[in-house]
Amino acid sequence: MRKELFATLRLSIPIIITNMAQIALALIDSAMVGAISYKQLAASSLAINAIGIPQIICIGLTMAVSPLVAIARGRQDAVQASRVLYNGAWLCTLAAFVMAVVCVTGSTMLDQLRQDPEVATLAKPYFRILSWSLIPMILFLSVKQFSDALEMTKTGMALALATLPINAFLNWMFIFGNLGAPRWELYGAGFATLLTRIIAAIAMIVIVLYHPAYKRYIAARRQAWHLKGKQIRELLHIGIPSGLQYAMEAGAFAVSGIMVGWLGATAQAAHQIALNIASFSFMAALGLSLGGSIRVSHAYGRGDKALMRKIGISTIYGGIAYGIFCVIYFILLRYQLPLIFTKEPAVITLAASLLFFAAIFQISDSTQAIGVGLLRGIKDVKLPTVLVAVAYWAIGIPVGYWLAFDIEMGAAGIWLGLVMGLTASSLLCNWRFLKKTAMVKNHPF
Repeated sequence: MRKELFATLRLSIPIIITNMAQIALALIDSAMVGAISYKQLAASSLAINAIGIPQIICIGLTMAVSPLVAIARGRQDAVQASRVLYNGAWLCTLAAFVMAVVCVTGSTMLDQLRQDPEVATLAKPYFRILSWSLIPMILFLSVKQFSDALEMTKTGMALALATLPINAFLNWMFIFGNLGAPRWELYGAGFATLLTRIIAAIAMIVIVLYHPAYKRYIAARRQAWHLKGKQIRELLHIGIPSGLQYAMEAGAFAVSGIMVGWLGATAQAAHQIALNIASFSFMAALGLSLGGSIRVSHAYGRGDKALMRKIGISTIYGGIAYGIFCVIYFILLRYQLPLIFTKEPAVITLAASLLFFAAIFQISDSTQAIGVGLLRGIKDVKLPTVLVAVAYWAIGIPVGYWLAFDIEMGAAGIWLGLVMGLTASSLLCNWRFLKKTAMVKNHPF
């Protein structure tokens, strides 16, 4: 087990760093915008929560690329891997464009969410430009998933790290109006994010097209680079349930953020701070999940079913260990971490209390991400989507609403509901994986 965990970690660490760099873009935006006012931070929270579900659906679609490429690689089929890259990039980018148009057209919905009127007004322009930035972001991720599936995970990591100083510099220009740029404040943060994501997407495509490491797969383009209905259907077969699974979780957090907004701008700002910190820690769990998923898919393609189970169990153990570390970290630093985002005493105090609940769900959050990823690696996505839906929408959100407004626990009640939803998702998905692979000597699929 230890050997398999270390192998998964070697693959996952660059993915984890990439994920953390991606979420760090939002953290940089929040920290720099929060320096202007807590209402700008609250508006950032509202826009990010509102775009969460569309964004995660698109990201989930890109996650169909890596298992299919890894399975093709396990079968030594370079043409098929290249075909998945081409069809996946087109499909994901088209989905992102459609989603962006829908979001921009429906941006006036932010006025209907019973938020502070000033916060809603500030959030709309930021929300619209974040919507357009989905297109380069998803194109980057779809090509990155191809690279990750080939176990060339350092490419995406290097590009993601390079975007951090670029984004910070562009934020400095357009949020505060430096070097002759307009002072756009929150909108400037969104504009900087759009430019950064365009740069990252172009760089990722150029590297995959021209770097010798990918030559074998790019050389197959004459045979593989055609839009194929069968390939699109296979991508959708995995991508749509994967997108829905992540949307269930993101949607739960987004709806929770909207409910917190009913409690006022202070509660919403505190919620966004706690959520930003929890999201950052989750990126490590997600990276471990993706690494485990890729390795399980590779074993699936080779037909090595015993190895699939061994990889899966060792990855779950790794998720538990990481979750325990996060519990300790969050509790010890719950009053210091909010200082990164704001100096408002009331916001800091409430954020610290929410970080206590965030600490509680770290183990569940880590292991539920791993369970979902392992199931995707063996192309089991339909029933897990139902299980995730039950966990978040039949348990997490209703319990959170009841505790927050009927029991009058406020924002803490909403977060306690999230704890219950994440725990249910973790137990159900990992039970499903263990049950499927326990039948490995007979008829597991």
